[in-house]
Amino acid sequence: MSDSSSGPPARPTQAALDRYAELFNQSLTLRHFGARLSFPEGHNKVVVTLPELRPEHRGGVGSALAVNGGILAALFDLAIGTSGALVDPSRRCATVQLSMSFERPVTGDRLRVESEIDSQGLTLLFATARVYDGQDRVCGRCQGVVRLSNLPWASGESPATN
Repeated sequence: MSDSSSGPPARPTQAALDRYAELFNQSLTLRHFGARLSFPEGHNKVVVTLPELRPEHRGGVGSALAVNGGILAALFDLAIGTSGALVDPSRRCATVQLSMSFERPVTGDRLRVESEIDSQGLTLLFATARVYDGQDRVCGRCQGVVRLSNLPWASGESPATN
């Protein structure tokens, strides 16, 4: 006898993910940083872009050309941390651990970070992210752990608070 509730959990709708990204992209934090969050339709991943690298993003490896590692760490945190929305965009979640490796300097005029869930339990999910430069070369990797809560976001729709 088959139990239909024993299958994989339902994926959030694309509309719910788009709304989550829209609200987050309107936040002062992301606007100040210049980052954009998206959930490409048909893919089970988070994409964070810096469509225009600015002078304040640079300074990595003592260069005015390479992106600073602190900027990359923040983008990895954003991409890994928001992967919880792929489970349920209405539930609070938070990054609890990141492990990063920087393989080559990120140079050029833009960058992209992509994150995917590797596995998940009831309260934790494990995700992997990669940062790509403007020429689509992998420049760094990150593995992270995200804590999923049963509490809804304070706004009811998004972690964006400003």
